Amino acid sequence: MIEQKLKNLIRDIPDFPKEGIVFKDITPLLLDPVVCREIVDAFIEQLDEEVDVVCAVESRGFFFGPMLAARLDVPFIPIRKKGKLPGTTISYSYDLEYGSATIEMHNGVLKPGQKVLLHDDLIATGGTVMASIELIKRQRAEVVAAAFLVSLEFLDGVKQIRNQVPHIISLAPYA
Repeated sequence: MIEQKLKNLIRDIPDFPKEGIVFKDITPLLLDPVVCREIVDAFIEQLDEEVDVVCAVESRGFFFGPMLAARLDVPFIPIRKKGKLPGTTISYSYDLEYGSATIEMHNGVLKPGQKVLLHDDLIATGGTVMASIELIKRQRAEVVAAAFLVSLEFLDGVKQIRNQVPHIISLAPYA
């Protein structure tokens, strides 16, 4: 089962990025190309919706977001931290569990009515995902599904986005 395989490989890093946080390090997954293929396969197997584009959040969302887009034969659109994209962008500022942030995406890359699969490596409190949804909605596209390697269920991020996203996929939930 993919969930147990991922949980066996994901490392807990205590007190990162600050004291009291236990960081879920997914980089060991990247050492095994078979596991990477299994991850992409598992996301696609659980995806019931047709999607027109995959959007993924910087930076760890970029590990599997382009692979998902390639397998689905749809475009990949990055959502990045402020100041990292050239050209005209739209931005959204929000609070994190340990600070605040602003994310951006290129303006005009989504067409009205497009169906988006939103991907990030992990959902915790949901702040970054909610901000990403707002950016997508501002371009009049719709998030039809969200896919995460890890969900920290005890932080309620999945609950927060449930009324915004009809289908949520988490391969390794932590209660």
